Amino acid sequence: MGSIFKPKMPPLPPVQPLPEPPKAELSPEEEARIQAEQAAIERRRKGRKSTILTGPLGIQESEESKLKTLLGE
Repeated sequence: MGSIFKPKMPPLPPVQPLPEPPKAELSPEEEARIQAEQAAIERRRKGRKSTILTGPLGIQESEESKLKTLLGE
């Protein structure tokens, strides 16, 4: 009985094709600047990975961290 009073859905409009992406032609100076920015971001990036001292092969300490310090071991 409820199907008699249900509103009809209008047909969907046709899908428009996507526009073509712009050509990415960069000058060598622009590419060098982008690469320098990416390298600076990677150097500044910090996270939990830098604080973890163990890995799949066990403790990964450098020789400098194994040396005794003035305040203790």
